[in-house]
Amino acid sequence: MNLIANPALTAPVPSLRRRMACWMYEGLLMFGVVFLAGYLFSSLSQTRHALDNRNALQAFLFVIFGIYFVWFWARGQTLAMKTWKIRVVNTQGAPITQRRALLRYVLSWLWFLPPLAISWLFGLPGREAAVLVIGWVAIWAILARFHPQRQFWHDALAGTRLVTSPPMGRGKTPPV
Repeated sequence: MNLIANPALTAPVPSLRRRMACWMYEGLLMFGVVFLAGYLFSSLSQTRHALDNRNALQAFLFVIFGIYFVWFWARGQTLAMKTWKIRVVNTQGAPITQRRALLRYVLSWLWFLPPLAISWLFGLPGREAAVLVIGWVAIWAILARFHPQRQFWHDALAGTRLVTSPPMGRGKTPPV
């Protein structure tokens, strides 16, 4: 029997403020990803107007975001998570698999899909939709306070946890 506790299991949960700061930083990084992916898409599809191929561009960005997040989460941290010293692990404190990272990615859309679906159903203009999204993000973040371990609910559903951790160096594996 292993009597040594897994450090990732006993690592403290990052504060909600730190997790949301990381979330905001991740959004800034995603702006760059959208810029590059949008340029690649428009070059490959020869799109000349922003509204041409809009649905295809959205699907392309969904896939690009998925590749980005699944790849980094399966390695423990995105760049924003390294900056804010946050790591994603499974419920046992071990690194997550690509399959679990993909599940986390799909479930992370709970941050946006409910208000976007309501906006679409009621045909809300952009400003009202933005207010609805911002309000929902705030509610979704605050709901973490009601989780027994203060985790976001999409993490609980995906079987993952966010823990405080120093950034992992290149080629190093997290402690198990």
